[in-house]
Amino acid sequence: MKKYLLIVWGLLMSVNLVWAQGSPLTLKEVVGYAYSPQYIYGVRSMNDGERYTQLSPDHKKIIISSFKTGKEVSTLFDVNDIKRGTKLNYIDGYTLSPDESRILIQTQTKAIYRRSFTAVYYIYDIANKTLEPLSEGGPQQVAKFSPDGNVVGFVRDGNLFVVKLLYGNAETQVTKDGKFNEVINGIPDWVNEEEFSTNCSFDFSADSKMLAWVRYDESQVPIYRMQMWKGAAPAMAENDEYPGEYAYKYPVAGATNSKVTVHSFDIKNRVTRTLQVPVEADGYIPRIHFTDDPEKLAVVTLNRHQNQMDIYMVNPRSTVAKLVVRETNEKYIRETAYGSLKFYKGHFGYLSDRSGYQHLYWYTLNGNLVKQVTSGDFEVTDFYGYDAASGQFYYAAHGTSPLRKEVYSTTGAGKPRLLTSQVGTNEATFSTTMKYFLNVYSSAQQPPITTLRNASGKVLATLLDNADLKKKADSTFGQKEFFTFTTSEGVTLNGWMVKPRNFDPAKKYPVIMYQYSGPGSQEVKDSWNMGFFGGGSFESYMAEQGYVYVCVDGRGTGGRGAEFEKCTYLNLGLLESRDQVEAALYLGTLPYVDKARIAIWGWSFGGFNTLMAMSEGRPVFCCGVAIAAPSSWRYYDTVYTERYMRTPQENATGYDRCPISQAKNLSGHLLLIHGTADDNVHVRNAHEMSEAMVQADKQFDMHIYTNRNHSIYGGNTRHHLFRQITNWFVDYLQK
Repeated sequence: MKKYLLIVWGLLMSVNLVWAQGSPLTLKEVVGYAYSPQYIYGVRSMNDGERYTQLSPDHKKIIISSFKTGKEVSTLFDVNDIKRGTKLNYIDGYTLSPDESRILIQTQTKAIYRRSFTAVYYIYDIANKTLEPLSEGGPQQVAKFSPDGNVVGFVRDGNLFVVKLLYGNAETQVTKDGKFNEVINGIPDWVNEEEFSTNCSFDFSADSKMLAWVRYDESQVPIYRMQMWKGAAPAMAENDEYPGEYAYKYPVAGATNSKVTVHSFDIKNRVTRTLQVPVEADGYIPRIHFTDDPEKLAVVTLNRHQNQMDIYMVNPRSTVAKLVVRETNEKYIRETAYGSLKFYKGHFGYLSDRSGYQHLYWYTLNGNLVKQVTSGDFEVTDFYGYDAASGQFYYAAHGTSPLRKEVYSTTGAGKPRLLTSQVGTNEATFSTTMKYFLNVYSSAQQPPITTLRNASGKVLATLLDNADLKKKADSTFGQKEFFTFTTSEGVTLNGWMVKPRNFDPAKKYPVIMYQYSGPGSQEVKDSWNMGFFGGGSFESYMAEQGYVYVCVDGRGTGGRGAEFEKCTYLNLGLLESRDQVEAALYLGTLPYVDKARIAIWGWSFGGFNTLMAMSEGRPVFCCGVAIAAPSSWRYYDTVYTERYMRTPQENATGYDRCPISQAKNLSGHLLLIHGTADDNVHVRNAHEMSEAMVQADKQFDMHIYTNRNHSIYGGNTRHHLFRQITNWFVDYLQK
């Protein structure tokens, strides 16, 4: 389960900010992202490491800019400058070929799940300015170039295809067994996409002669069926007279997973082979990567418990697999291990928490540990890359505090060098040569500032400073403060609060507590993206209505090492809910807090923990709102749930402790909210929770959003949703 709703750099469209000076915050502006900062989106380094490309804001051009100055150098592609071929009004995305002579142009994009989509792709020849369709057989998925740029692979209807650009775009169908809800080649099924954070499961060898992919046999995975109505924004006319249905494979905890195998295809000789990868019958393959050696395909496997990660080097022709690294953990392997995996000539690196804190480790392709690159009682969060010429590793870490993040380089001798001196949160995007990076810095008080820097951290140019947003926030947003406290169990927790601008310490204020609380998550951080919409805009809006708005990261959250994060293992919701209750008890001791008027709310895991906290046994919450909340982990998917809970058959006690079983203990006024088309946390969770509440004779309210997914948006939906939330707090906190 991932948090859908964070405003993450590079994901949201830039918003033009138009304000009247001193005008108050409005809910419609807040939920419409009117206070979102501006970012530089889609920066992609070119081969020379001196220039980068990005899509123009109007999606009509691909622009080349300089890493040294940030200034535009030239235009690589323009929809109005196509000499021959299809005419386009705009494009959705693009990929440069490795030799930068061609571009894969992405259009007509249609989302499927969180990361998956179909699109119509075109091949653009830069020199000739010609545009040709990649394939005439229908929309494609995850089209990508081979390393020599002469072949493009893609997936359609669960089958892999290759297009040979030097042979008149000759198309070859590599697999023929793909079938919806039965077999998928080259792209993951729902649960593998969602929980392993990927939408592509194929790769080309370094010499471009071989193609390798993961095959998912999901024929035995149970089907989940979602009813679909006509609705609106968009309306589905086909469901007007009778409701429709969307049925897809979704394995709940303990159920059968897809059977995964790895295969290779000799592009010239058209020979297909099954590779001898020793994956458990119910195990996973979260990643495959060809190394710089065309005879070594790196295949990452996980056992079902996800406490053993194996990295194999597999010969795509002989099919023989050799185990090179085995990573084990008494609880579970973090996603960052395989998510951070990067390959270089003769070497690879990834992040591991084997020392108790997450650090970077460096191996040869044969699996020999060369060194632990970083060490200490802090967490490395991102591995940006390695510069072979200088021997420098580049990464981000909570080097000074779990609340803050800096960018560092480390020499072969292991001495870290701080590249960002601003106190807050820093992110980086490096050039291919690692000589430059784009730095996005923010803090709780400072909207993002985007600068270009050299490898030593020297600022070369400031691209965006969000000065207008800063001015508006300073005059309109509430007061943001960090705090810590110690629970009755002796656990120190971090939190932040937003107070009204006219805060009076002599008054008694009602409190709204927001939290997510999921494993490894972090809501308490010195970043502009604190809070639900970022910048504390919603929090500030609520503060101006007369509330103190609070967020506390309890046990199980990230940034503080493996022991703190993994202490919730096998018992999701037990310690997390206890810590939110303890937070409420602490807040109740503050002279400006009315302890009889404390609320809690959350979304997804945060909704689950809202339900758990309100039924923890200590009646500290006056009311709460649980949105898209799991009500029993028996209803959630295998990969996520079993990572932290194992299977229901192994851990019945842990699974039995859930909001449904604790409904009889619930105190406070509860509002349940869910979308009927939530493919992630199914609406059945809300229905079963409501039934448990009815049978426990507990009064509650419930709001269902037609045809909305886990994010609950579309048309006026988001504004309506947050008005229900705010009205709920008004009804029970302002009395």
